[in-house]
Amino acid sequence: MLVWPELHLFADGVPDRAREARLRAAAQPLDGPLIAGLAAISRRLGIWLIPGSVCERGPEGALFNTSVVLSPDGDLTASYRKIFPWRPTEPYTPGDRLCVFDIEGVGRLGLCICFDSWFPEISRNLAWLGAETIINPVKTTTPDRPQEMVIARANAITQQVNFLTVNVAGPVGVGVSALFGPQGERISGINDDRPGSFEAVLSSDRVHRTRREGTAGVTRPWDFFRPGDSPVDLPAYRGTIDPASWNRI
Repeated sequence: MLVWPELHLFADGVPDRAREARLRAAAQPLDGPLIAGLAAISRRLGIWLIPGSVCERGPEGALFNTSVVLSPDGDLTASYRKIFPWRPTEPYTPGDRLCVFDIEGVGRLGLCICFDSWFPEISRNLAWLGAETIINPVKTTTPDRPQEMVIARANAITQQVNFLTVNVAGPVGVGVSALFGPQGERISGINDDRPGSFEAVLSSDRVHRTRREGTAGVTRPWDFFRPGDSPVDLPAYRGTIDPASWNRI
């Protein structure tokens, strides 16, 4: 699988309000020529391809920041519209649904885009939906990338998943990318803003072993509740955590 940063194919500089016209001019529906061309590349190379994200033209002129997953057969396997655009700078309509997809023999993966990672609800629910790996294409041009790396590692630890965060290099972005394992261990990455690439091996087995045995051999958040425990109210979401459906080991 090849994974690229957010909006990798839209070569602008530091985000500003003036770029909305350019984004709208570049936007295409997912059945347009851009995705067809990317699908031809994935088919020709026989790879899984996540080309960062694209400007998707939605119904009635809506503009979405959308990550797509293309299979080795050139099929559009999954698409995800960024739920939390970085406001007020980004002009996108927020998406309204989470995205997980399966690769036979590998496992289940989930998608989130850039600022989505700051909302732990996204990673929590992707893990609850069975994601063993979360892929996070990023276009951070601001000085808060060190904090984002802490958040990426925390998402890996708290959800006991692999978390891959891939940022745009300089001079547009500030770089720094990494894959964290389910105990927060850094598996591979790039430590500066220079253009480059890195290789990493994902392991679903490591995820399930961590959930069974516990982080550092002791902490098992996905096996916390016991039969008869009462539901936990979540007033911010007008919902509950139901112990009867919590276990994800």
